[in-house]
Parts: sequence; structure tokens; C-alpha cells
Amino acid sequence: MFKKFDLTQFGTTVKQEVLAGIVSFFSVSYILFVNPSILAQVGVPAEYSVFSTIFVAAIGTFLMGVMANAPLVMAPGMGENAFFAFTLVAGLGLTWQEGLAAVVVTGVLFVLVAFLGIMTLFSESIPKELKQAITIGIGLFLILIGLENMGILIDRQIYFNWIGLAGLILVVILKKLNVKGGFLIAILLTTVLYWLVNRQSFEPISFDLTALAGYPELLSAPDYSRFLDFEFWLGVFSLLMLLIFETIGMLEAFIPDQKRTNQGYKVGAISGLLSGLLGTSPAIPVAESGAGIAEGGKTGLTAVTVSGLFLLSIVITPFLSYIPSEAVGPVIVVTGGSMIIGNLNIKVKTIVEWIPLLLIILLIPLTGSIVEGMAYGFIAFPIVKMLTGEKQDTNKVLWIISLLFLLTLISTFLIN
Repeated sequence: MFKKFDLTQFGTTVKQEVLAGIVSFFSVSYILFVNPSILAQVGVPAEYSVFSTIFVAAIGTFLMGVMANAPLVMAPGMGENAFFAFTLVAGLGLTWQEGLAAVVVTGVLFVLVAFLGIMTLFSESIPKELKQAITIGIGLFLILIGLENMGILIDRQIYFNWIGLAGLILVVILKKLNVKGGFLIAILLTTVLYWLVNRQSFEPISFDLTALAGYPELLSAPDYSRFLDFEFWLGVFSLLMLLIFETIGMLEAFIPDQKRTNQGYKVGAISGLLSGLLGTSPAIPVAESGAGIAEGGKTGLTAVTVSGLFLLSIVITPFLSYIPSEAVGPVIVVTGGSMIIGNLNIKVKTIVEWIPLLLIILLIPLTGSIVEGMAYGFIAFPIVKMLTGEKQDTNKVLWIISLLFLLTLISTFLIN
């Protein structure tokens, strides 16, 4: 039954993979509440989009497990739902139904790019030092997300939240002791501590399963009436660039095996297309997948476990509201730290060559956008190489990637 995942080859066990899957699910479960609330701001019915969020996450994550044998979670990304609401709809003036049509068209193009091997070509043309910089940048990004969840960092201000700090200390101790399932234990113990202190505010989020009967309304919602409009295609181009480069960034950061990465690109493309068809913003490999990987997840069995939990969440969503952000934040912080430590051996020939790497490392967390942070670094990289007489370290594909990033920044400027 589990032979497909090559557990022995990867030095893992069913128990380890399942525990990692549970940790990954808890780390990303907030998206079940946040995604519908963001889309609702532009008119997408939240009572229905919660189901589209669950379905695309369950299907996409399952495909990532069986097709790519990778321990990554697919779910509507926070940057992608914000792009849908505030760029496609609010910025370009599309209705939310026309926005879903743009997501579907983008998904079709994404599938072509992935299955024609273009993303693989892009990935193979990116120098190792840029890939390491992306991983460190995502690690810093995760630390910021974790600190915000812990209640330590709010609106760029530092606050004292002793529950979040207690959770972080617990995570560090359990990791230091190499306790199996340490992340999950820390999440559960911190959750108990939180509710012992906050008994008066014990109010679960309501979730009406009867709304599932109205969900098919989203399946027929995409409106292609503005297919020939400039605004429609400007949105499609920007979203396609966002999906391509964020998917590359995530997979390069978490999966060192090129074969699995190549399959992961195809899964990402399929999930992006399914997102629009199922009625939500695009799904991507989410950064919180790193929590399950740090817990020991190494194969697709971790992803399949998460997929099953997403499906189960149709009926257990109210119980997920009991898990406070303070319980998940510490796990995300430690995961980000591990990603940084594992990539501190970047080698460059001259001090000037640090410029594009630092742009990526610093701007990913500072802008809150993996793609925007990557863009400035990738644009600067070939220029710096030319100026330092290291033109041989670049290639035609890398120049094309840099040009696409430049066009992405220009399109963002036009939209805003």
C-alpha cells in the first residue's frame, strides 16, 4: 500500500509521515477561515468558498503526494487571494465572476508552461546561489509569519505574548531532545495552555454544512465576457508570473530532488486550473509545508495525510477554531530558522555578487511577497555578472527570466 512512497529509500516510516502531515495541516488550517473571508470582500459567497478552499486543497495536496511524492501542501495562497481580491477585482475592475474566469485562463496557460517543460528549463537555469538565497528569504518570511501568529510582531511593532513565547520554548526543547512528534505535542500543549488562560473567550467559529447544497453556484460562476479586454489579459499575465515564480521558489526551497520538483510543477499547474474551476483563488505549494518537513515529512505520504485531513475538515472545521495562532506560530518560526541555517554556505566570487542575493533574502520578508523579492534579485543578478566580467555565469534562459520579472514589476505598476 505504501510502496509508492519509497519510505525505506527516504529513511522514514508511516508513523513519521503521518505525524508530519498532521503538523502541516494544523500549520495551514487557518486558510480555511482566512481565504473565504478575503474573497468575501469582493463578493464571493464565503459560505460556499469555504468548500472550494477545502476541495482544491484536498485534491491538489493529494496529487502532490501521488504524482510528485513530495511532502508539500497545496492550498490557496495568501498572496494569490489578495491578488484576486485587490488586483483582479478592485484594481482592474473585474467582477468576481470575471476574476474566476481569469484564474481559469491563467490555469490553462500554467498547465501548458508546466507540461511543455518550460518551468523545468527555468529551474535548471537558475544558479545554485540564487536558489539558496530564495530558501533563506522564505525562511525569514516564515519567521515573520510565525512571530505574527505568536502575537510577538503586530504591525511591525514588538509585543510581549507569554503564551507564544512559552510555545516557542517548548518547541525548541522538544526539537533539541529529538522527540518524535515534538511539533504536534507542542501545538497541543500550547493550545491547552491558551484555553486554560482564556476560558471566557471559548467561542468556536460557526460552520453550516447545509450550505454545501448551494456550492454548485460557484462552479458555474466564471464569466468570460471580458476575455478580449486589455485589463483581463493584464491580470492574467500578472497572475501567471506570480504562480510560475512562486511555485518555482517554493519547490526549490523545499524539494532538492529535481525529478520530484519537475512533477511538482505539473501538480502546481493542475491545481491552479482546478482553483478557478472550483471557485477560488489559485492554490500553490504553501510555505507552511516546511513545518511538516521539519517534523520529519519526506515523502508524498505526508501530503496524502494532509489531503485526508482537508476532506475531514468539512465536518471538523469548528474544532479547528480551537487551535490558536499562538500554538502554530512557534512551529513556523523554528521551521524558518532551520531553512536559514541549512543554507548559510552560499559561495560567491566577489563581494559585489552579494547584491542580488541580499535583495532576494531581504525583500521577500520585507515586501511580504516571494515573487516581488525574487524579482529584484533576478533582475540585478545578470547585470552584476556583466559588470564584474562574469558573463559566463549567466545564460539566455536566465536573461529571459529576468526580463519576465521586469515585465511583472511593470504590470504591477500599471495595475496600481
